[in-house]
Amino acid sequence: MKRTCSLLLFFLLALNSFGQQALGQRPHVKSPVINEDGSVTFNFYGPEATKVSVTGDFDETHWSTLQMEKQADGVWTVTTKPLAPELYSYSFSIDGQRTIDPSNSYVNRDISTLSNIFIVTRSDADKGHLYQMNDVPHGNVSRVWYESPSLGQQRRMTIYTPAAYDGKRKFPVMYLLHGHGGDETAWGDLGRCAQIMDNLIAEGKAKPMIVVMPNGNPTCNAAPGWWHEGMYIPDGNAFNERGAKATMEESFMDIVNYVDRHYKTIRKREARAVTGLSMGGGHTFGISRLYPEAFDYYGLQSAAARMNRNADRLDSDMERLFSSKPKLYWIAIGKEDFLYQMNEDLRRYLDSHNYPYEYYENDGGHIWRNWRIYLSMFAQKIFK
Repeated sequence: MKRTCSLLLFFLLALNSFGQQALGQRPHVKSPVINEDGSVTFNFYGPEATKVSVTGDFDETHWSTLQMEKQADGVWTVTTKPLAPELYSYSFSIDGQRTIDPSNSYVNRDISTLSNIFIVTRSDADKGHLYQMNDVPHGNVSRVWYESPSLGQQRRMTIYTPAAYDGKRKFPVMYLLHGHGGDETAWGDLGRCAQIMDNLIAEGKAKPMIVVMPNGNPTCNAAPGWWHEGMYIPDGNAFNERGAKATMEESFMDIVNYVDRHYKTIRKREARAVTGLSMGGGHTFGISRLYPEAFDYYGLQSAAARMNRNADRLDSDMERLFSSKPKLYWIAIGKEDFLYQMNEDLRRYLDSHNYPYEYYENDGGHIWRNWRIYLSMFAQKIFK
């Protein structure tokens, strides 16, 4: 027994020594470096590489690629133009092979793609400041499993509770829905929901609220790797061929009922909001038609609002919704979004029936950069 323990200890010490040695031999390369003027320098140590580039969302409306130059010490480098305050995503290409920056430990997953991130900020009034962690009271983020009788599944969602949540005072609830290929982690990781809400609430720009971020895929219980199907390769269409007992919209009140039972919520229409991006915007559109008196605030972000679904009921559904006088029906989309026409058709329909709504249009397309803006705006409009 002593000999076995000694061998195990030797093995662990050897591994630790190897790990520390490898760490000590790794060239010290800092990347990215955010310069005083807002430009960003990327560095990569690759003495054997023949071509290195960085691709990122450095422009307002599209991704761009910058070729890096090799220095005498084997470090490849390039510096961007000064960038506007924002959260940026990027990756490297090493001799044609896409890879993340080994010097940057901050990484996000969007469906099956990993990208590095960094934030540029110049003042406490810009988007970069809003998206970063600041010295303000912080809410808590929990991963919660709940039973969905409509789907016959135990399912996972993410719930943000504000810093003021103490289990005694009751709070309003915003339900925040992801897009196609996303899951219950998308709005937290890619959308910076907790950081945005912490900062807006601390600045008095948004009311303290609970934010519920469910998984909108009725054939998937949770994010890849977090349920019994294991570590499959996510592609945005996992297990769709199985079908589901109900749609996301039809099962949505299972989520609302769970949240009302397990959290201190204000169980009234005027204290509930629902908003979502792309597919989640389509879900919001459907939820508004199915449960017109359950929520008072609706936000459609780059919404896949397909009016041809249940078209025979569209007029009666929308009349019932707007007759109930919701406090806000908000539509937001970028000018270059591929769903722009669909949203224009929805607006034309609303206008033809004199249904009141608010509309926001900005530059850019179907991108997280816009959806973070829309979340920031919508959160400031609700529960006033």
